[in-house]
Amino acid sequence: MLRKHIEKQVTLTDEEFTFVQRHFEIKKYKKHQFIIQENEMVRYSYFLVSGLTKLVHHDESGKGHIVSFAMEDWWESDFHAYLTQTPATLSLECIEDTVVLCISLANYRKLCTALQKVESFFLEKAHFGNIAAQRRILSLLTSNAKERYEQLLKQYPSLFQRVPKSLLAAYLGVSRETLSRLAV
Repeated sequence: MLRKHIEKQVTLTDEEFTFVQRHFEIKKYKKHQFIIQENEMVRYSYFLVSGLTKLVHHDESGKGHIVSFAMEDWWESDFHAYLTQTPATLSLECIEDTVVLCISLANYRKLCTALQKVESFFLEKAHFGNIAAQRRILSLLTSNAKERYEQLLKQYPSLFQRVPKSLLAAYLGVSRETLSRLAV
């Protein structure tokens, strides 16, 4: 799955992919288990092989704000904490049983130094991640709840089958009751 994912951007020889693969660890998590907890060090960036996660920030009052969901074939982490090696400000929790491939910052840097193709791949992924974040911010700033709901449904229809309505409502910034009205 990782090779297919990488080769959407760059082509790797068998030898190159074997080299890439050696820099990852596989980990399995159960539903409701935390992969990252706020205030802890973030040791890895995660490629989801299977499962579904939510990335959450808790404000000073303890209210959780869902920053993103991630599913198969997506990358997730508290990237600020990962790249700066500072404590997490976000938590990553499994919504379903989840299998991930983990890459440490040291191994990420080794791969990028050793294989320019892989560095280009990660740069492309970072660009698309920034674009998605900007779109989410603009949506929150300029769209009403119904428009945000319709955008999410159009962009990620499978989320509506896999994510509890209470979490979808939290992600959209509405109550569960409002989400029920929007879904009509």
